[in-house]
Amino acid sequence: MRVVSGSAKGRPLKSVPGMGTRPTTDKVKEAIFSMIGPYFEGGAALDLFAGTGGLGIESLSRGIDKAIFIDMEPKSIETVRANLKATGFGDRSEVFRNEAGRALKVLEKRKYQFDLVFLDPPYRMKNGDALMMEMATRGLLRTGALLVLEYESDYAYPKDMEGFLHMRTAEYGETAVSIYKFEGMEREPETSGEEVPHS
Repeated sequence: MRVVSGSAKGRPLKSVPGMGTRPTTDKVKEAIFSMIGPYFEGGAALDLFAGTGGLGIESLSRGIDKAIFIDMEPKSIETVRANLKATGFGDRSEVFRNEAGRALKVLEKRKYQFDLVFLDPPYRMKNGDALMMEMATRGLLRTGALLVLEYESDYAYPKDMEGFLHMRTAEYGETAVSIYKFEGMEREPETSGEEVPHS
């Protein structure tokens, strides 16, 4: 594995020891970034099931200003830190060890907002759409944010989700990738401020 393009092009990336993670291949990574970029003029990225950190690091290499990496496995966290050091992006990154759902609550408290989100949960988990909706309701997504959902190709996520525009789905062997754009949630209509009389 390596950084495919951008300022850190060609830098090798470590894999997570053991068989617990499934890193995105360079071929799929290249395809993802050709769909969503391929380059960026700033912005913030979230790599929620970071694994090796390969997707978040690729986005930093291609112009994203800052990336947050989250994983609950200690070996993954060690690998992400090593890969950030090797690519020189440590000062533009934060790495947290946490479970995805809890991490979103922490990010909301810290008032983070993202322009780009990578969601590559373990294939046994089918909650990518629920996590997207939670990010939207917690205010973690800027309008126009792109979300990259990676999953097993024999599974299908809904294309219609409130607040999201499905842009594309592509399959690469046993891996499928869906790209969504966040268009904003419907706001509750504000009252006029008039008091409602009590009965």
